[in-house]
Amino acid sequence: MKRTSMLLMSVMLLLSMFLAACGNSGSTNTPAAEGETPKTETPPAEENAPVSLRVFSTFGGTDAAREAFQAALDEFTAAHPNVKIENDTMSANDDGFRTKVNTDMNSGNEPDLLFYFIGADAEGFVNAGKVVPLNEILDANADWKNGFIPDALELAKQKDGNIYAAPLTGFYEGLFVNKKIFEENGLELPTDWAKLTTAVKTLSAKGIIPLSVPFDQSHYLIEHTILSAAGPESQSKGLIDGIDPNWEKAYAAMKELYDLGAFPKDAATIDLSMSGNYYSEGLAAMTIEGSWAVGGWSDDTRDNSTVLPFPTVPDGAGSGNDIVGGFGSGFYLSKSTYDDAAKKDTAVELLKHLTSPATIQKIASANGGTPAADVEVTGLAQVALDGFAMAAKADSISAPVDSKVSQETFGNLRASVQPVVEGKKTPTQAIEEAKKTEDANKK
Repeated sequence: MKRTSMLLMSVMLLLSMFLAACGNSGSTNTPAAEGETPKTETPPAEENAPVSLRVFSTFGGTDAAREAFQAALDEFTAAHPNVKIENDTMSANDDGFRTKVNTDMNSGNEPDLLFYFIGADAEGFVNAGKVVPLNEILDANADWKNGFIPDALELAKQKDGNIYAAPLTGFYEGLFVNKKIFEENGLELPTDWAKLTTAVKTLSAKGIIPLSVPFDQSHYLIEHTILSAAGPESQSKGLIDGIDPNWEKAYAAMKELYDLGAFPKDAATIDLSMSGNYYSEGLAAMTIEGSWAVGGWSDDTRDNSTVLPFPTVPDGAGSGNDIVGGFGSGFYLSKSTYDDAAKKDTAVELLKHLTSPATIQKIASANGGTPAADVEVTGLAQVALDGFAMAAKADSISAPVDSKVSQETFGNLRASVQPVVEGKKTPTQAIEEAKKTEDANKK
């Protein structure tokens, strides 16, 4: 069991909110006593040279924390009138998100601050020196560093042991269930595979979508079936050291669910947004998603939802109480910005502001994410509290499998979902192809 992650999730239900004290430097010269040298303080913000910064993140569109994030940027520019911030956003569910980030980072168009994934996704630009290790900056700013829960910084480390991304909020993922639909159809909550398949057969026969997920953007379906089938230890190892046959069971489980009528009839053509709409509109009884999705659902669906660990697939190695979660993203500081004397100090101050306890509290309250600071998250629906409780009781909390394999490998895993469930490819073939892709990308 990952006790540090469990501790993080459980204590947050008991933590009390504190606000970080913010002080602006004075704007006038301090009068000198007779015989003393006058003390010159920092000039007021409006007298400073103009600074333009670009912040690229996922906090836009329909994101639940969009307004809270924009408010945080507005707070900073209000206190620093010389600063102009371009709030550049794109949905993380859009496949073009990763492409844009990698293109920008490899073409000299790095944003000054980048909100992006931690782990395998970031290895390319981290290893290329495109972003700055934050260890020394954190150590030099004790108030900022101490505002984080220690586990949050620990979980934000890359393989080399350095912290490149300052975390904001974490997450949990799970099997979200509309309790009202289950009750109306006389079904037990899907706490094990038998109850899940019973629900799928019953709901499908009544024309209700049992489990709303897409095939192409099958991120969460893959994450949860692999963790359930392979268990946390094998999932964490990825594919570079060989193939665990339990990974194949994940794809066999997907096919079983497909054959029982689990998925939307248009699962081959819809994306995550549309599959989420089916659940939000009460057309589907279940979906697999993360904590960030809750804020985007209709009030009725949100009020009638709970969240559970994905059950162990047949003969799988998971415990049935393993979940996906952690601190999988954070703010990176561009090396080119850090080396720019005209931008460096302002960018660091903005980074500190965006990951301060006060901002973290507002973002977490908006999106239901696990806060990276000791703050009280307020105004959450019961389903979000159910998610925190689920995480606190979990046997293990694992980062998503797409942080354990290369992007190309995960793309290969995604591409195999539809042919496997339709019987055009075997589970063994799917994992063997993914293994070849992983080997090719690790050379």
